[in-house]
Amino acid sequence: MLKLEINWLTYVLGNEWEYSPAGGATGDAYFAQLNDKKIFLKRNSSPFLAVLSAEGIVPKLIWTKRLENGDVVTAQQWLSGRELKPVEMNGENVAGMLKKIHQSNELLEMLRRIGKKPIEAKDVLREVKTKLDPSLLEIDIVNTAISFLEKELNHVKTDHNVVCHSDVNHNNWLLSDKEELYLIDWDGAMIADPAVDIGMLLHWYIKKEDWPNWISLYGMELTDNLLLRMKWYVIAQSLHLLSWYYSKKKEKEVTHWLETLEQLL
Repeated sequence: MLKLEINWLTYVLGNEWEYSPAGGATGDAYFAQLNDKKIFLKRNSSPFLAVLSAEGIVPKLIWTKRLENGDVVTAQQWLSGRELKPVEMNGENVAGMLKKIHQSNELLEMLRRIGKKPIEAKDVLREVKTKLDPSLLEIDIVNTAISFLEKELNHVKTDHNVVCHSDVNHNNWLLSDKEELYLIDWDGAMIADPAVDIGMLLHWYIKKEDWPNWISLYGMELTDNLLLRMKWYVIAQSLHLLSWYYSKKKEKEVTHWLETLEQLL
């Protein structure tokens, strides 16, 4: 991959820099280093990266350059730090950051300006059912999950839509050596029910008895309606991940998400 990408990397910075892949879903992210200078490069990152940087949600944006083919390369501050550990996801800093994101009018307006429309529960259900491999419908728990989503669809409607990250996995949270917290990898950002993010975070990382305290830190109340919305979106996300891993023939992951559905239902 690095050999294939070296052209645009050297075009942007030159041959003097050393490059190494930074991972990520798109494979278009790299670390670059020249002596004591270190930066993070990404091609075609989220178009509202500048707003995320200004809000202190992602590491500082240094510059943006457009390539001749129309691609846009961004350079961000390379911070020394680490991913959050799963056990750290119940911290006040995580709740505070998610609250800040969900309450940001600047982020919401930016997503609207680039054409994003609110994603409603009916849209999520339609996509899940469209992408689900027919073979998975032979499994009882998958049918039970679909039936649950259909039955509760009208009970999870909300007019309160915010900017959601949509993948609040612990490895997307960066804690710098200066204890600064960032949420990175915004390629899946959407305008949706905040329960999309909150549900994933609570169901995946927080003990159920600690939910009221976490929600309090976030600044909400743990109502029956919020519990239902969180469960609805987590089941939908689990079906989505189950379908994706099934298509990739990842048996271990398929088993994991089937077991997750059993626990949820």
